[in-house]
Amino acid sequence: MIDNNVKVIDDKVVSLAYKLRLGDAREISESADEEPLEFIQGAKQIIPGLERELYGMVIGEEKEVVITPEDAYGERDEDEIVAVPRDSFPASLDLVEGNPVSLRDRQSGESFTAFVQEIGNDEVVLDLNHPLAGKTLHFHVKIVGLRDPTDEEAAHGHVHNSDGGH
Repeated sequence: MIDNNVKVIDDKVVSLAYKLRLGDAREISESADEEPLEFIQGAKQIIPGLERELYGMVIGEEKEVVITPEDAYGERDEDEIVAVPRDSFPASLDLVEGNPVSLRDRQSGESFTAFVQEIGNDEVVLDLNHPLAGKTLHFHVKIVGLRDPTDEEAAHGHVHNSDGGH
């Protein structure tokens, strides 16, 4: 039975079961009812198009949602393909084309992920785009739980798992 009294609104912890497919119907990610994705609605913890589509849904409600690139991970940006000197990487690092590599911005100290596009003798070509940039995303979503955040979650701005971790 669907409870129509509690709806997805800002500042509610949403437990979301989903299946994510690309336009070719290939499923690329899912979270089952028993292990849902949990986040605070309105806190920009999921892509904006999906967050917008969840407003007003109730526990037990399901729907199909199509999110365009501009409301997901943006369009692919060819300026985000960069060549880096091969000797910038430790010799012990096993670089493999197509695999992710974790990097740190020297100025900000912020970590980010790039994908190895090509490995040459003198340089490595990295793709800094999100892997889903430029893709239209097809979600089947189901709201499996809604609750108020704990005081600690509200203070930290994100959901904690059952053992208190992030």
